[in-house]
Amino acid sequence: MARTNPFEFLQEVRTEVSKVTWPTRRETIITTIMVVIMSILASLFFLAADYVMGTAVSFILGLGA
Repeated sequence: MARTNPFEFLQEVRTEVSKVTWPTRRETIITTIMVVIMSILASLFFLAADYVMGTAVSFILGLGA
């Protein structure tokens, strides 16, 4: 692979960055809210799954009596 000098590299980087479509403020806020909601739902799911499995193991081993 041919090596480029730093000046050419920076020009190529600027060209590529200009092609990027940056999200709007509204899109960023909506995406952040969706991530928070999905994180809460995932944590509630794993909390419930842990409780059910813990109860099942305690019952099977006779520790629940």
